[in-house]
Amino acid sequence: MYDHDSPDESDPEVLGFRIDPVLARSWLLVNGAQPNKFAAASRSRADIVVFDIEDAVAPKDKLTARDNVMQWLNSEASGPNDAGAGSEASGPRDHGSRDWVRINGFGTPWWADDLDALAEAGVGGVMLAMVESVDHVVETAKRLPDVPIVALVETARGLERISEIAAAKGTFRLAFGIGDFRRDTGFGDNPATLAYARSRFTIAAKAAHLPSAIDGPTVGSSALKLSEATAVSAEFGMTGKICLTPDQCHPVNEGLSPSQDEISWAKEFFAEFERDGGEIRNGSDLPRISRATKILDLARAYGIVASDYEDDPVHAQAPSDTYHY
Repeated sequence: MYDHDSPDESDPEVLGFRIDPVLARSWLLVNGAQPNKFAAASRSRADIVVFDIEDAVAPKDKLTARDNVMQWLNSEASGPNDAGAGSEASGPRDHGSRDWVRINGFGTPWWADDLDALAEAGVGGVMLAMVESVDHVVETAKRLPDVPIVALVETARGLERISEIAAAKGTFRLAFGIGDFRRDTGFGDNPATLAYARSRFTIAAKAAHLPSAIDGPTVGSSALKLSEATAVSAEFGMTGKICLTPDQCHPVNEGLSPSQDEISWAKEFFAEFERDGGEIRNGSDLPRISRATKILDLARAYGIVASDYEDDPVHAQAPSDTYHY
């Protein structure tokens, strides 16, 4: 395959591969009440590890899960923190852990205490559950200044306000909480049924000049089902996906990365463009320059066959380009 080889998770010396959350494809949720899974998650192929102290944790275990995660973040902050590719641009903070935390929603009994605890620890960012209004993001951002917030929209009420949420001060990316959204609305899981919702996420993110949205998770261990679901995410312009197990991360990374065919097309297009004098020839050149530039830039960022075109000339971004970073 064209992406990085999967690490041997039985090797304690293997470190996970983390990248800039602007570009992150796989967002791995890890149950905060199960600290025995933390190390394996940190060695996984996840672009971002998100310790979950919200939906995955029963109310009686919330405090224990939070303590587990705080201990992990503090141990990460005090030890080596080689964040891998893209780490130089991994967020506003340049100290502490690179890992993220999914916190309890605004208005729950745990929200304020979650933020108080995280304010004392270095954290890569937070995924805020059950976002239904601008205030949910704004109030969270006030308590965690300079910490990026992924707004997890999971209800019909949240979807109706998604453009406002995307534009809120403090929103870093949008994420689609599919399970709770379906429970709230009664929708099925057919891609056609959720097409409107996914389109709203992509359009709201683009209009607010955010990185593209993160799609919800795929339940189950079927490789084919995961591949098909990731292709749906990509078709709707979503550039990230929540993962539920470490073994989902590598296929999601592949499915949301430029393919070999796309990379070949981009290189061939630029070669042809240069042979024709490097001047705009017709109305389709600007969009094709934009697409080819995006493909090659993402391939470099993800470490995909970089050596094949590392020495190629760098092409200027097209004036009409609106891609997500």
